[in-house]
Amino acid sequence: MDLNLVVLQGRLAAVPEHRTFESGSHLLRMLVTTRTEHPRRRLDVIPVTLWDPSPELCTLPADTPLWVVGAVQRRYWEGVEGRRSRLEVVAEHVMLEDDTGDDPVGSLGP
Repeated sequence: MDLNLVVLQGRLAAVPEHRTFESGSHLLRMLVTTRTEHPRRRLDVIPVTLWDPSPELCTLPADTPLWVVGAVQRRYWEGVEGRRSRLEVVAEHVMLEDDTGDDPVGSLGP
């Protein structure tokens, strides 16, 4: 059995980008930063997408602490330089942290 599961705890790097399609579906694109100290200090910026998000997520400010649960997916497209791709996390659930930064306080996903 295979498993594709991602759990991120981080902060929004910027205000999320919200798109509405002709079909009525909504897409929220976020950049989530994660920081690690061991084995070396590192900051990663991870693209995250969420389909049909709650309205509260669409208005979150940058630097909001949150949790993301989802799966890794590679997206492909044709660009000026030829075929391109990138990895991103497709979120199933997004949860805000409580005031202490320890626990998620509620799911804001579909």
